[in-house]
Amino acid sequence: MQPQLILEDTIYLLEQLKCVDEPQIALAGRSNVGKSSLINALAGRKKLARISSTPGKTQSINYYRVEPWGFYLVDLPGYGYAKASKSDREKWAKLISTYLTDTPGLRGLAVLLDCRVPPQKLDVDLTAYARSIRLPLLPVLTKADKCKQRERAAKQAEWATLLEGVRPIISSSESGLGLNAIWKAMRLMIDPHALDDETGA
Repeated sequence: MQPQLILEDTIYLLEQLKCVDEPQIALAGRSNVGKSSLINALAGRKKLARISSTPGKTQSINYYRVEPWGFYLVDLPGYGYAKASKSDREKWAKLISTYLTDTPGLRGLAVLLDCRVPPQKLDVDLTAYARSIRLPLLPVLTKADKCKQRERAAKQAEWATLLEGVRPIISSSESGLGLNAIWKAMRLMIDPHALDDETGA
């Protein structure tokens, strides 16, 4: 089934953070990791999330309602954009950390990791922070179409070691690799029994 992603709200300030009853999964990653491309691929639409050749364009928290599964995919501002001002970087960091710690319905964090580069300090720090607040992680290696299979496997194993056994899903927004696995993992984060009817359990 191809779910629908419906953009319901975009916020820029802490005081605008939404209180919604439905469970949520956050989506985070560095500013050039391909977050918008992945959102569009998951939605099966080309222009739902704006894609820019300039990193750092996602400066807001975007709430996407996922139908028919009844949860929100919440796109967080891309981090690590070096050309942003210090005050902007601090504002985005505060927005992200407040959302992660103060959202009762948050069930997990999908963190996007570029399969082409070694583990970056900002990514390691974010995943360590998520573990410190006991937030379940869904690591996703992006841009797999730009890496050879052995490179993907090596990066997956490297991150699995850093994440104490949690293996990233290998994905490509271009080829569709891993998209079904990402949806399945997110649904299980929301409800461990979500797939029972589909598997006949």
